[in-house]
Amino acid sequence: MSSRTAADVRAGLDHPIVDGDGHWVEYQPVVMEAMRRIGGDIAAEGFTRFGRMIGDNVALTTAQRRARNLGHEAFWAVPTANTLDRATAMMPALLDDRLDELGIDFTVLYPTQGLGIVNIRVDDDMRRAACRAYNTFTAEYFAPFTRRMTPAAVIPMYTPEEAIAELDHAVGELGLKAAMFGSMIPRPLGPSFDGADGGPVESVWLDVLGLDSAHDYDPVWQRCQELGVSPSFHANGRGVGFGLRAAPSNFTYNHIGHFAAAGEAVCKALFFGGVTHRFPDLRFAFLEGGVAWACQLLNDIVEHWELRNADALARLDPRRLDHNQLNDLGQRYGTPDMQQALAARMGRPPSEKAGLVGGRPAPDDFAACGITTVEDIRQRFVEPFWFGCEAEDRLSTFAFKSDYLPLESKLNATLGSDIGHFDVSDMARVIPEAYELVEDGLMTPDDFRRFAFTNTVRFFGGGNPRFFEGTSVEAEAAAVLAAP
Repeated sequence: MSSRTAADVRAGLDHPIVDGDGHWVEYQPVVMEAMRRIGGDIAAEGFTRFGRMIGDNVALTTAQRRARNLGHEAFWAVPTANTLDRATAMMPALLDDRLDELGIDFTVLYPTQGLGIVNIRVDDDMRRAACRAYNTFTAEYFAPFTRRMTPAAVIPMYTPEEAIAELDHAVGELGLKAAMFGSMIPRPLGPSFDGADGGPVESVWLDVLGLDSAHDYDPVWQRCQELGVSPSFHANGRGVGFGLRAAPSNFTYNHIGHFAAAGEAVCKALFFGGVTHRFPDLRFAFLEGGVAWACQLLNDIVEHWELRNADALARLDPRRLDHNQLNDLGQRYGTPDMQQALAARMGRPPSEKAGLVGGRPAPDDFAACGITTVEDIRQRFVEPFWFGCEAEDRLSTFAFKSDYLPLESKLNATLGSDIGHFDVSDMARVIPEAYELVEDGLMTPDDFRRFAFTNTVRFFGGGNPRFFEGTSVEAEAAAVLAAP
């Protein structure tokens, strides 16, 4: 572990550090009353629903969670032993005072309890009221500190209409610049039923927004483009609806990999659904899951395109099989039972369903992507997607290893501090821990510059060139955005 302080690391760099994913921790008595003041009782109840759901879950026994088909939820999720860090996450003025000590020039802050309000599904009015009041309060709360930090709005996505309405309010009226969108939307498959202990069990499917969705979300992406908003996702990938990471007895089992799994699901949907083809200038970020999964996904997409693009599929068409030749070979080399079976079906396919392609007019899974050459994958995947990585994740280095990745690519990995959450036991150690990637030879100084500065600037500023105006990194960000 590096003995250098965060301030020492920052002093040795020739560029700022822009934190692409910090978290603030809402002090419930204060925020709940503000929610009630702004949006009434329905907004206050919506804000507390997520916390009450967590509390109800951890109050159950393992047997009760199993009977209700529930995974173990988070407990002890924010710092308490380090009181200074806990207060820093709660109070923007204290965070503003400590940023130099933490080695961070500017930070984009996402919610904690507010992460859950975009997924209130039992009451549409409550979800919309809670998001509206939360964004209004957030804009007020952080207004004095815009030089060093900016909060993210929360955008519900159960319908395109509610998403656009909240975008127009949060960005168009309140002036918020960053936005976290709901994703992995749980859609009920039918009425709930009673579990083994009489508690409710619900069956859902997960809407990944870009592919086979319940709605056309293109109007949302169009509005993002018009407002200069780059969508980011803190998607939940654990629980029964996801099908995995639903252990009733072990939260850590459920937590490991869940952001990556959810990020991959939405990322693939945006790619295969053609969203990045139709909106080539829009940027999407998948936070807290790291970038290793994206390296594998890019490799898999390239390999699958080479094997299953429209032209390559021709060699897999079962109608092209020469059954007469197959029969001849079978009579020469097959076992007696194979010889008999082949002879009985000579000239006919082995199944009447051979050649079917799933009820679609064309079997090309890449049709919506508009890919004609493998190089097009760079424009549909490498350029529009960003991946949030935490300081301790040593696999972040692979984003910059173009000799390992297809198309000689470098992926857009960004540093997210995750301050405010249990992942960070000491806020002052985040930057030194991240810089160990350079000290240990896993990243070059230029890689780290991209990781801790330019990639984050390009994500937020690429869609909104004025994002960093009036901030502590205005001049440096402008230089990045002006570069080729």
